[in-house]
Order: sequence, then C-alpha cells, then structure tokens
Amino acid sequence: MTEGRGGASIRRLATGVPGLDDVLGGGRPEFSFNLVGGGPGSGKTTLVHQMMFANATAERPGLYFTILGEPPLKMLRYQQLYSFFDPAKVNGTIRFVSLGEAVMQQGLSSVLDGIVRQVEAATPGIVVVDSFRSVMRTIHGTERGELEMQDFVQRLAHHLTAWEATTFLIGEFTEPQNQDHPVFTIADGLLALSQRAERNSIVRKLQVVKLRGQSELPGLHTFRITADGLKVFPRLPKPEEDEAAHQNASQSASAARKRLSTGVPGVDEMLHGGIPQGYSVLIAGPSGSGKTVLAAQFITEGIKRGEPGVIAIFEKRPAGYLKTTSLGRDLEQMIRDGQLAVVYLRPLDLSVDETLYELRAAIMRTKATRVVIDSLSGFEMAVSPGFREDFRESLYRLVGVLTGLGVTVVMTLEIEDAYGELRLGPRENAFLADAIILQRYVEIRGQLKRIMTVVKVRGSEHSKDFRFYEITSKGLVLDETAPGYHGLLTGNPDRSSNEPRGRGRASRPTKPQARRKR
Repeated sequence: MTEGRGGASIRRLATGVPGLDDVLGGGRPEFSFNLVGGGPGSGKTTLVHQMMFANATAERPGLYFTILGEPPLKMLRYQQLYSFFDPAKVNGTIRFVSLGEAVMQQGLSSVLDGIVRQVEAATPGIVVVDSFRSVMRTIHGTERGELEMQDFVQRLAHHLTAWEATTFLIGEFTEPQNQDHPVFTIADGLLALSQRAERNSIVRKLQVVKLRGQSELPGLHTFRITADGLKVFPRLPKPEEDEAAHQNASQSASAARKRLSTGVPGVDEMLHGGIPQGYSVLIAGPSGSGKTVLAAQFITEGIKRGEPGVIAIFEKRPAGYLKTTSLGRDLEQMIRDGQLAVVYLRPLDLSVDETLYELRAAIMRTKATRVVIDSLSGFEMAVSPGFREDFRESLYRLVGVLTGLGVTVVMTLEIEDAYGELRLGPRENAFLADAIILQRYVEIRGQLKRIMTVVKVRGSEHSKDFRFYEITSKGLVLDETAPGYHGLLTGNPDRSSNEPRGRGRASRPTKPQARRKR
C-alpha cells in the first residue's frame, strides 16, 4: 500500500516475478493501465502470464484477450510448461477470449464492445490485451485509422479503469520511448523488454520507461527466462538496503573495527591482528600459489567462531572445487550443517547483477558475515562479453553492496608472475580492495619457494616483511621472514652477507661461520 501526501492510498500488486517488485518500487499499482513492449521472443507473453497467474483469484479473476496473435490453445500449450502455470485456474479463475474475427470483420469498435461486455460480466481484477501492436497494424496509414485508434485507446483505458481492473497491453515495440502514439501517453506504466546476441551469448534486459506514482530503480536490469518463468536481477539494491549500507558505513567510521582472524596465525600477525571487519580483501597470486587454500581457511575459521560464510565459484563445479583444498571435507560438513553456502555460477551469459542477486540471497539465507569470491579471473570469463566492457565499474558496485551489508569479502585473483615488476591483475582491480595480500614464487638455492607480503591495509598499519610459506595438509603455514634478500620480486633473489639475519632456519649461522667466531 502506498500513501500519498494528501492521504490517498494506492494498493500495490505483487507481480509474482522474482526481482521485478524491487525494480518497480514495490509492485504494480492496482487499477493501473500498463503497456509491455519488446521484440519477438523477448518474454512479453510469459511475463504477463506470470503476473496474471500470481494475482488472479475467484473474487478478482483474470481475462486474457487475444486479437491477431497466436490462438489461445497454441499459446497455452507452451505456457503450461512453466511452473507458475496452474491448470486449475484455466476457464475458471482465468479465462482466455479470442477477438480475432471481430477486428478483421467489424473493426475496433466491435473489439471494444466485446472487451466491455466480457469485463462487465466477469468483473475481472486483471485484463490482458495481446497483441495490441497487431490492432495498430490493421488500421495504420490513414488519418481516419489514427483517429479511430486514439479513440479506441482512450475509451478502453476509461472503461477498464472505471471497472477497477489492472490492465496490460502487450505489443511488439522495439523502442517504445521513441514511439509517437497516444497509448504511450495514456499508459500509467511502460515496461520495455529486449534481448541481444553478444558473440556466443544471449542477454535479456528490462527497463521501466514510465511509471506513474512510484519511484522505480533506474537503468537496464538483466533477467532470465527459466523453467519457473522470468527472474529479474535488479542492478541496484533495494532503497532500504542502500540506507542500511550508509548506516553501516557511518558506524564503521565512528568506531574501531573488529579484527577477523584469517585462520593462519602468521597472516593475522602480518595484518596486525587480522582483517578489519567489513573490509574487502584481494588475495593475488599466480596459479598454485595457495589463494583458494587461504580463502578456505578464512571461511573455516569464521564458521568455527560462529560466523557463517558464502563462497562464490566460477571455474569448477562445487564437488571439484572442494577437492582443490585440503579443507574440502571440513567445508562439505559445514555445507551439510547449513553454516556454509556455495554459489556456483558458470554460464557464459552471466551478468554481474545476477551474481549480486544470488550472493545477497545466499547471505540472507545463511546470515553470513564472511564471503569469498573465487576467483575474479573466473568471474570475468563467466560474464557475457557485453558486461566485460564495464566489468571494473560493475565489480566496484558489487563489492560496495556486499560490504555495505556488513560482510567481509575476500576475493582471489590469478596474476601472471611478471618478475621485475609488481602487478595486481590486467584490469587494475586493486582499487576495489581495502587490503591486498600478494603471493609470489621465487627461486632459492635451486628450489621454488613461495613468499607472501601485505601490500596494503587501508587505515591501518601492517607488516612490510616478505614471509616464506608452505601449503600443507592443514592449509597455509607461514615460515621465516626473508631479510637480507635482494630482488625478491625478480624471482631469483640474492642474499647479502652484510644484511642482518631474520628469524627461522635461514637466519641461523652455518657451522663454518660458528667455528670462525670461536
């Protein structure tokens, strides 16, 4: 229910389409006159069927009029395949009426009379006219036809509004915002659906072109057509979530942040107590350096402390992913216990908005406070080619929404071990992170060693040391520091005898040196 400044209220109808109510600012206003436009195959008919089956009742039935489109029997043959379709409502709560012969033989006045008679007899709550574009084509091109169409639209809107019906006109409009026609002026709401082929993927988008009396989420929103019907992925969070994000940000700024353990004592030491709560952390390193292992330890440690977690993966299926870390069995048990959710997203036409939608749903379901995205490299490969153009901007928005919800986000990023320079990915993703942990390979005395360092922790001191580490059956274990080495980032460092020795095995003097001191 929406209440205006003057005290008037408008009831909102839930659309029954996941994500669409958020885009519309709470649903469709009852008794509104709406146009749903889009090209062939964009999902117009499925969208309207989904809304009608969600709202039609015995007290407020639905009427679906077909004009010159496909006959009702053929349409229902395919619509019944969706899970929202309820055959018990057909020819009862929902009736389908064909007016094709009327428009061909007697014109628009006969169509209008037919609609009015059916509406008066049934007193429906929802009325659909499909396809409105076909009506326009039958009289297009003459001055009399244009006047007749304008009169038809105005009278149709007047009758249906007076009978308190929520109305949807379906039409094949590719760019409804540029069409010069009275229906666009009279309509209270205008939804534009589109689909576009981008290399080897298909991306569908929805835009609210017009919406009277409500504040919708602006922009283009991606959606999918699944076995359950349409599913919309809003590009922005709900307004109340956005407000909560600002509150979390202000509270974090005014109070000292709690530190979260990574599950690796040595890494916590380098971070001067752990990861600040609500931070985004980037673990960057080459293949096999242990990024996934460290991320899994971070999640496992949180669950041990009563902090549920979510892992988003893109490169391997969950079963295969769990085998990549020695903590796989622990993670499997945590999934069974409901303490951990694994979100697997790998389609090549994925959008960042869909990822955000699924992550938020998993966070709300598990009440997670720790999230791992493994990896950003796989994530970028999984999204549709069109979304890669603004991947950095979309990723910035995704991370902002997640941290705004109060969760701590750890992201892994595979980088090429470019010796001689410090690189943090091909797209300069370092600006996304509040903290960065860098992993590298180096050659020490003919052996390949792993080293780690903390590049930054925003607003906090941190260790500047390089630390050697091993990947064991229990996860990452940090070893000695590496003082005295020059050129660690080159991959083949030298050790100067004039530099002070660090702690650990490499810092102890050799036996010949000990004898000379005696």
